[in-house]
Amino acid sequence: MSDTRYKDSEKLEKDGVDNLQPTTTMGEGTVRRASISDAVFGEITEDGPNYRAVGWKGTTVLMLKTQIGLGVLSIPQVFHSLGMIPGVICLLIIAVMTSWSNYIIGVFKQRHPDVYGIDDVGRKLFGRAGYEFFGITFALYCIVVGGSGMLGISTALNALSSHGACTAVFVAVAALIAFGLSSIQTLGRISWLAWIGVISILSSILILTISVGVQDKPADAPETPGPYKSDYKLVGDSSPAEAFAAISSIVFAYAGTPAFFNIASEMREPRHYTKAVIYCQSIMTAVYIAIGCVVYYFCGSYVASPALGSAGVTMKKVCYGIALPGLIVSTTMFIHFAAKYFFMRILRGSTHLARNTPTHWITWISCTAGNALISYIVASAIPVFGGLVSLVGALLGTLMSLQPMGCMWLYDNWRKSKTGSWYFWAGWSFFIITAGWFLTIAGTYGSIVGIVDSYKVSGGSAAWSCADNSNSS
Repeated sequence: MSDTRYKDSEKLEKDGVDNLQPTTTMGEGTVRRASISDAVFGEITEDGPNYRAVGWKGTTVLMLKTQIGLGVLSIPQVFHSLGMIPGVICLLIIAVMTSWSNYIIGVFKQRHPDVYGIDDVGRKLFGRAGYEFFGITFALYCIVVGGSGMLGISTALNALSSHGACTAVFVAVAALIAFGLSSIQTLGRISWLAWIGVISILSSILILTISVGVQDKPADAPETPGPYKSDYKLVGDSSPAEAFAAISSIVFAYAGTPAFFNIASEMREPRHYTKAVIYCQSIMTAVYIAIGCVVYYFCGSYVASPALGSAGVTMKKVCYGIALPGLIVSTTMFIHFAAKYFFMRILRGSTHLARNTPTHWITWISCTAGNALISYIVASAIPVFGGLVSLVGALLGTLMSLQPMGCMWLYDNWRKSKTGSWYFWAGWSFFIITAGWFLTIAGTYGSIVGIVDSYKVSGGSAAWSCADNSNSS
């Protein structure tokens, strides 16, 4: 008689593994340990990391933390460039476009379970060339976002310490912290950090919003006789380059999209993905509009970038102190995503991928350390927060968040029967692709112009500079 049972099933279920395969003992034979079979990770057992451990709530908060972080700190400055009304309109348009892209990721993942990241999508769409292009672009995007996160952490440390050390030192400290935390193996374990990060950043910007509403004038506003009156504009008068750079910053605020593949792949129940997307995008858009409008309304042209410096020296310390965990978690997640891309590429299909072997750990730590080092170099070489955010949003964020998803819909639906709804969604997909390329080209131009201009004025920062970057506006 065979004795069929689940070995240590309670432990595995607690860790987030479902659909356990029963273990079988034949007499005195060897017991096969409980496991699940995954199209990406192969057999997942308790002998290795559990890569299918994220519930739908954890998915929502991972999505939120991927999105709400550095981007929200640039929204008030975006409204200053575009004007409040065009700013809100552009934000809503990009919210709709990226929400559809995020939804399509879940649909594509359900239809193609072997897809882990956007590089796998590139292989399906365009063969080996697509695999290489999408994969390298995604890794580069995550590395650069990680660099901008390190820059944000250095700004926070400068603000808290009143520039107590060289900024280059603070960037190095940020890199070491990001390396340590990003080395956590699975998103299931990182999700608890995401909760801390979301609460941290939302609390900080809420305090900022209240502070700018009750203060007499913005921190950077000059002393003038009589009460201060905000010079906010309903419609901006910025140059085309400035406007495109501002729109790119909005794209960056929604450009966690390519990382949603990784999050979906590590969900316990991928069928809950769409619900998580709806919660994420709704909360994000409401926060962005509320924060952007209120902070810009009270600060006008004296809004700082990052926005946490808009409420005076004391409140800047408070806001940055509360936001610091959120900035650290944002940086951690993108270094993790970049490292996971290289890790998967190296070990996928081998027995080391889901086993705690020496090869597994040496490869993983090498990936996190290497990506943290490159992000550190990026943060030190381009120490202009607003310019870096808009450049990343334009050149890499748009390219990863819009064009591929339009192609994904066409890939799955091109041969289906042509109905009225088919023509609508095909047209929408072509619009997403075309608009994505337009934003990529125009936004990159505007961002580069902005970075060049910042080096021509006294407020520009040099590479590996010791200057205090918490006082830039």
